[in-house]
Amino acid sequence: MAEHGTDEPSSRTGSPDGEGQASGDRLSLHQRLAVRELIDTELSYLHLLRLCASDIRSRLQQLPQGDLDVLFSNIDDIIEVNSRFLHDLQETTSREEEKVYLIGNLFLEFQEELERVYRVYCASYDQALLLVETYRKEPELQQEIQSVIEAVVPQAGPSGLSFLLVIPLQRITKYPLLLQKILENTVPDASAYPVLQRAVSALQDVNTNINEYKRRKEVASKYARVEQLTLRERLARLNTHTLSKKTTRLSQLLKQEAGLVPRTEDKEFDDLEERFHWVSLCVTETKNNVAVYLDNLEAFLRFRPQECDLDIAGGPVPEYCKLMRELRLQAFPRFKQRLEGLVWQPLCSLAKALAGPQNLVRKRLDKLLDFERVEEKLLEVGSVTYEEQEARHTYQALNSLLVAELPQLNRLAVRWLGQILCTFVGLQRDLAEQVLQRAEGGLAQLPHYHLSEPAFRKLVEDTLGQNGHQLRSFQENFEKVLPPPTVQPLLPGAERQVQALLSRYGPEKLYQVTSNVSGAGTLDLMLLRGQVVALLQNKDTKGNSSRWLVDTGGHRGYAPAGKLELYHVISGQEEIKGQEGPHQDSHHLAPEPIPAPVPSLPTVTQVVAVYPFVARSSHEVSLQAGQLVTVLEAQDKKGNPEWSLVEVNEQKGYVPSSFLAKAPSPAPWGWSLPS
Repeated sequence: MAEHGTDEPSSRTGSPDGEGQASGDRLSLHQRLAVRELIDTELSYLHLLRLCASDIRSRLQQLPQGDLDVLFSNIDDIIEVNSRFLHDLQETTSREEEKVYLIGNLFLEFQEELERVYRVYCASYDQALLLVETYRKEPELQQEIQSVIEAVVPQAGPSGLSFLLVIPLQRITKYPLLLQKILENTVPDASAYPVLQRAVSALQDVNTNINEYKRRKEVASKYARVEQLTLRERLARLNTHTLSKKTTRLSQLLKQEAGLVPRTEDKEFDDLEERFHWVSLCVTETKNNVAVYLDNLEAFLRFRPQECDLDIAGGPVPEYCKLMRELRLQAFPRFKQRLEGLVWQPLCSLAKALAGPQNLVRKRLDKLLDFERVEEKLLEVGSVTYEEQEARHTYQALNSLLVAELPQLNRLAVRWLGQILCTFVGLQRDLAEQVLQRAEGGLAQLPHYHLSEPAFRKLVEDTLGQNGHQLRSFQENFEKVLPPPTVQPLLPGAERQVQALLSRYGPEKLYQVTSNVSGAGTLDLMLLRGQVVALLQNKDTKGNSSRWLVDTGGHRGYAPAGKLELYHVISGQEEIKGQEGPHQDSHHLAPEPIPAPVPSLPTVTQVVAVYPFVARSSHEVSLQAGQLVTVLEAQDKKGNPEWSLVEVNEQKGYVPSSFLAKAPSPAPWGWSLPS
């Protein structure tokens, strides 16, 4: 019996069935070990991610928030996806017979989610490494970072941040290898074998797609930069290579416009681009409108009616002034502050965020022209250079990235803009409620509080109409007592020249210069304020109506039309009208005695300046039309009544007497609301 028991295993081991069973046992053992390795390493990996996201990130507060966002990227999204993945992975261990099959299906289920989160992290990995290199140039900061990492993850060693940042990249590339190891230890006729094959292929595709996405993002980041360059800087960048590229693109574009070569049609991208341009236009217009609104609000806040004398005694005026004072000190400034922080700044950020994609869309057109040219050459010759092949890949990368991300960008921009507009409406509503709440106590004291809104609106319209009629009546009464229009006094010795121009061209052709003209342009005249010229043609040789051809009596040339006004020739009858009109002799400089009799003004009289007057010497003083003037002496030192010594704004000097008139006294009027 002992010998039979000893020989039996030997014979079973040596048989083909025994060898097959032993091989199957080995495969099963190695398969279980590969599955265990997958689960254990996933558990350890997720633990490290959580340490990075919680302990390490929270202890690196000395770094700017922008740096932390780049370093750890979307690590929270990775933790969320891998946590669910690990949970489902651990549940497969309870079903031993179907475990491998379930693991293969699990990877297929998580394929899209893994690609979505890991491609974002991998795309920002190079930028994170650049930050790590900058930290190494600051020994103190590097030491602080290293101390934090060694305290939380001792196995990181001297690599520090670099060790932690590369872990997600290593993990996503290791998934196909772990699955391949399980597949190699699975018998081909097992039901799990084709599922594992699809899972291995799917994870390899994930890594390929991540690499392609990373390459596209690198191309996009290269062309999305918006640089504000001066013309000199742009010219400095020109060289033979860039000129050649631009010339080739222009040639390709002209061929397409002429119909010599076909244009590449991409209906999908054209639709996306059109929507993107509409979104960009909406953002730009909204930003411009909000800027104008803020300017108007600023102007409104500078105007303080509560500080003005409204010429209304008693009644609701004190209550109104009190309410306006409170609103301008509290409600309106607070509204402006919230408007800038919650509407204007987000709107500027949105416009800035769209600048990069706008540049990419423009660059795509350039790259499309390069792509079409290379495709033509490829069809004709059959081969292209490395640089031309790179141009093809660049266009394909840009186009694929834009087609993939423009829809999401359009949706986000529209949602962002919608939230900004809703915030703007909410701020307006809050302001209205706040104003009504503050005015609630004073509204009852107003005389028309009991009126309905339509009745109050009609009352306001009627009142404004009555007050407008009063203003027009006052204007008409004021104009009745004003002297006829006149001009600035003539330059010394200009009377003879004016008479010559008058006799040659007639009064309707004479104009007077309102301000000095430097004559900087070709054929332009240099003219002095008050000089009289004759109009020859009301436009120049190019048809420009803002540049007139004039004759000074000695020279002909051009003068700006905006600095010329029709000269009023004073007749002999008007010279004896005293205060009803200015005198022709008043064109002389002060104080030149003129024997012509002119009615004088009473000494130390309060009068009104009828016309503006610009002082031309230290003995004269300037006037503004409608300005109150005190007449000290109604003549100059030589007894000439054409010039009066006046005081204006605490300044004394001579002005033409014909420019002064007694203030009219119209019937009294004022503002009033019907009771």
